[in-house]
Amino acid sequence: MLPEADLIRSGVLRVAELMVIAAKTAPKARGIDNVVSVVISDPGELERLASKMEELASKYGSFFERDARCVRESDAVVIIGSKVVDIGVKAPKELGIDMNTYMAIVNLGIAVGSAVKVASMLNVDNRIMYSIGVAAKEIGFVDADYVLGIPLSVKGKNIYFDRFWWVKK
Repeated sequence: MLPEADLIRSGVLRVAELMVIAAKTAPKARGIDNVVSVVISDPGELERLASKMEELASKYGSFFERDARCVRESDAVVIIGSKVVDIGVKAPKELGIDMNTYMAIVNLGIAVGSAVKVASMLNVDNRIMYSIGVAAKEIGFVDADYVLGIPLSVKGKNIYFDRFWWVKK
């Protein structure tokens, strides 16, 4: 017999792997791959991430604490980042943008969108979180210039939708 908790854990990790594949194969500007991903599932690493998020709350806002609670309740977190690289395109100066930075952010958005689509299709609750990305970058979990995090959860209720579940009544 396979216990439900073991099946959920292995299933979430399998979905996280598929999310990394989706991020890697997502379309990229000029076909240049500047997207990197990691999966965090070890309880100690999840706690380290959540603690860093709480530490950063005074600097960035109380939503970092709220999101840290979500990380602690998550089965895994997928971290996706992008690096600023020379893509060989220059924007006219009057636009005032750096195309390399712009395309790094666009690539990150497309990769993250592809990843969360996979999780959603496989019924794993998820939410894109800027706060996780900031903390993961500060810890050094991923070598990237721009980073977002996607916590994953399989529970009877989506913990990322109504995030007042931790409030004592």
